[in-house]
Amino acid sequence: MKRRKRIIYTAEQKALMWNRYQKGDSLHTIASLFDRHHSSVAGIISKTGGIKPVERTRSKHALTLADREEISRGIAVGLSIRSIAKKIIRSPSTVSREVNRNKGYHQYRANKAEQATWARAKRPKPCKLALNNNLKVIVAKKLKRNWSPQQISGWLKRVYPGNEDNTVSHETIYKTLYVQARGALKKELVKCLRTKRVMRRAKYSSLKNQGLGKIVDAIPISERPAAIEDRAVPGHWEGDLIAGPKNSFIATLVERHSRYVMLAKVSNNKTATVIAALIKQSKKLPSELYQSLTWDRGCELSGHKTFTLATNIQVYFCDPSSPWQRGSNENTNRLLRQYFPKGTDLSIHSQVQLNKVARQLNERPRKTLNYETPADRFNACVALTG
Repeated sequence: MKRRKRIIYTAEQKALMWNRYQKGDSLHTIASLFDRHHSSVAGIISKTGGIKPVERTRSKHALTLADREEISRGIAVGLSIRSIAKKIIRSPSTVSREVNRNKGYHQYRANKAEQATWARAKRPKPCKLALNNNLKVIVAKKLKRNWSPQQISGWLKRVYPGNEDNTVSHETIYKTLYVQARGALKKELVKCLRTKRVMRRAKYSSLKNQGLGKIVDAIPISERPAAIEDRAVPGHWEGDLIAGPKNSFIATLVERHSRYVMLAKVSNNKTATVIAALIKQSKKLPSELYQSLTWDRGCELSGHKTFTLATNIQVYFCDPSSPWQRGSNENTNRLLRQYFPKGTDLSIHSQVQLNKVARQLNERPRKTLNYETPADRFNACVALTG
């Protein structure tokens, strides 16, 4: 088979790659635009860890390539510096400095001067974490405790209010992890992030279009009382199953007001098994703190009447293919994938281990709670009911 000629990608082609990558296209899809394999694009994207390099710009007052070519032509015909400056409407001193810093009057070349100027203009700003060792150590320790960069950033602002030296943005943490040229955080710490990806991916969403069956006498979410919507009143939960191979599942529950998480071990997704596990979990809480449950259209809760009869907890069902109607639960399931990556056999985890994971999630500060922890918020609700 004839070997394809190597491509030297232009700036426009690289811009197209980044544009498609940030929209969520796969490397394979992007590479197909150039009739190449994904590895051809991966080398460019991975160089900066999946983070698009900032486009370089020049001041509007700086000399342009056209100006430099005019200077070069003026020199070629023997014009004086003052005459050249008048022709391009620049100060004579500007033209004089330009010529002198680029090998002088007799050796000046426009293209070489342009390239040299861009090279001299490179003044990379030192990474904040590389300059502040104490801050770097704090960030590294929190990452090892499975805190997200956004949680770390928010927590620092709360602990050190008004102290710029001891705070850092979550974007800086991400860039320092993925762009190793910054030389502050070790690349191994990427494994502490939830996704464990070696390259940063753009945000994109997907829907669970699985055509789940109809549930008899399901009460739609449209009939859920308005008082539940604003999250002001505690005691209203969202739930779902996360699935693993070998028919393994974990039931996840999130309280809407505090984002408090509970996990239940289930041996399968049969409705009798799931309902029994949910009833058992409900007995651990005061009735004031478990008044309703919102679930998706999964058939595992087709026996919802049995659950309501045993617990006096009303169940509401989301519209088909509308996971955002259980936003807190969907977000929590995404967080849980840090502990239970896709492809993990969930049946190997005991209830004790699940409780440990839930406790760790509940003790992590949350942006939506102004970096208060779900445990603190939920315990305050328990104290009020007590």
